[in-house]
Amino acid sequence: MTKPGLEELSEAIYSVIQEYYGKKKFKATDLIKLMKQKYGEENVGKDDVKEAIRPMIDSGRLVYGYFLGSTIEIPHEEGASSSVDTSAPAPAPTEEGAAPAAARQPKSFSRKDMRMRSGSSTSGKKSSTNLRPSYVKKDPPCSITCPAGETIREWLTDIREGNSFENAFYTLTDKNPFPATMGRVCPHPCELACNRNAHDETVGINSVEGAIGDYGIANGLKLKKLTEEKLPQKVAIVGAGPSGLSCAYQLARRGYAVTVYESYEKAGGMLRYGIPSYRLPDAVLDAEIQRILDLGVELKTSSRIGKEISIEQLRSGYDAVYLAFGMHKGMTLGVKGEDLPGVHTAAGFLSRINHGEKVEVGKRVVVVGAGDSAIDAARTSRRLGAEVTLVYRRSRNEMPAIKHEVHEAELEGVKYEFLSTPVVITQNGPALKIRLIRMELKDTDASGRPKPAPVPGSEFDIEADTVIGALGQKPDFTGMEQFVNEKGWAQADKSGRTPVANVWAGGDIAADIALATVAIGEGRRKAIDIDNVLQKREVKEPAPLKVVKPENMRLDHYDKKPKAVRGSIPLDDRMNKGFDEVVFSLTQEQAAAEAARCMSCGMCFDCDKCYLYCQDGAVLKLPKGEHFAFKLSVCTGCKKCFEECPCGYIDMN
Repeated sequence: MTKPGLEELSEAIYSVIQEYYGKKKFKATDLIKLMKQKYGEENVGKDDVKEAIRPMIDSGRLVYGYFLGSTIEIPHEEGASSSVDTSAPAPAPTEEGAAPAAARQPKSFSRKDMRMRSGSSTSGKKSSTNLRPSYVKKDPPCSITCPAGETIREWLTDIREGNSFENAFYTLTDKNPFPATMGRVCPHPCELACNRNAHDETVGINSVEGAIGDYGIANGLKLKKLTEEKLPQKVAIVGAGPSGLSCAYQLARRGYAVTVYESYEKAGGMLRYGIPSYRLPDAVLDAEIQRILDLGVELKTSSRIGKEISIEQLRSGYDAVYLAFGMHKGMTLGVKGEDLPGVHTAAGFLSRINHGEKVEVGKRVVVVGAGDSAIDAARTSRRLGAEVTLVYRRSRNEMPAIKHEVHEAELEGVKYEFLSTPVVITQNGPALKIRLIRMELKDTDASGRPKPAPVPGSEFDIEADTVIGALGQKPDFTGMEQFVNEKGWAQADKSGRTPVANVWAGGDIAADIALATVAIGEGRRKAIDIDNVLQKREVKEPAPLKVVKPENMRLDHYDKKPKAVRGSIPLDDRMNKGFDEVVFSLTQEQAAAEAARCMSCGMCFDCDKCYLYCQDGAVLKLPKGEHFAFKLSVCTGCKKCFEECPCGYIDMN
């Protein structure tokens, strides 16, 4: 072994940083140890490593940025040190040696945005603070509140920066293979969390997602595999609903042979049999399911596991089994008379409608409940020509249904009878008589909502031709009773593993989630765990990134822009249109304009603010798409870059 030259040692250190990037935590002492192993104890010392690192810091090649999943303490001035934040991944360094981040196109700002505040210059002065800036990618609140786990900021950026709807489609479908479907039926909690709410209106994330999904269908885009390798293991999935199909997609793209068993004659689960076509047309769902099957997923319909095929038979033929057969069994009202003709569960009623049956509901329908199925049953009954009253034991404020759907139902003529609940149903000639009792709200219950209590002597009657109970659904474990816990749900841990080896359970049967977007995320996570177990792979969850909030941003740097609103069939024409889709998708132009409202929370979008405000030349402008780097050897810690960063991408450490 011979003593390396300065340039050789610098390159060796940089190669180690690239090799271990994102895989291992180490500090400067670890670098010294590795270099001694490479060149020999006698040929490399602490001072040699310091001397080799210093030029890389001064040139901007090593900066406050993302390396190695840790912090490297590298002294570069007598009595001071710089730290390289390594808490998140970044692309490989450029030929110039700077550390870039993810690609963003510059955004133009007005001249007033470029003005320096009076007294802000620090040129030629040393700051009294030891804090120095670092570019730190953070999570936006929209993504961390997305039950499906979508990287929302990234696919909005694909559109905003002109990288095409096709790129956005592939970014989105990496996590969720149902963008057109979810763009129609998701309750979009991401929009409630959107930081833009603190500025003007939330970004219309859901409407843009739907536009991306429609673009994918219209242009015949296929889902991408992660590998062309075909693995020897086979996986069986019980249930072709959103969770089962999401799991099938994620496993198939990883090379597994996947077979999905579905008890109904078509795939889709509650997406097909629980949501009316005026919200989700069959053609949209069919197209998105077919893309999953095109990956080689085998679908066996009209196959009831636990009846025609036992779970033991299934286990014997597959390396892993995922139970995701959902909740199709409607819960009853629990009152006398609920077995009379004309009384239905919402799940059964909607399933018959979506199977194409002609269901006679008469002139008057009473729906009991306040969830999404209750609203769907009420709006469907209106389209069948009935006057509809929806009865709910709490107030409007406590309704769990999507607020927009509650409002739309009211616009379409559904009447609400709040703070009431049925006591008994009796036959009254050809009609049904429902006796109701008034309720009052008292202390909160386990769900956190006010607990309703009956008001003595407040009973009253209403008549109906049809009564629909929409109090929720429950899973049917017939033939698979060994997987049920004491609460009636699947017996599984947080990863979905059941007490039976290599059998997982998830989606609606694992907990009363009742949202397709949650089921999609469940399916993806279970697929990843199945993959890790079958490949005997130990994986640690990465540390979560910091979430950027409005107070971490400079909202005044963003122009106020109105939110795009999707069009719809005029109210006067809706009942005449029957089950035609009510809400229209955004055009590509509208979706692009809406995506442009995204503030890129927690991620640089090349606004140039840090570069323009720095008076010390400490911000290095990198080639397009690589953002900026800090030259810490000349930084005085004035904080102007930190204070003026619109998106909260810069930290002071």
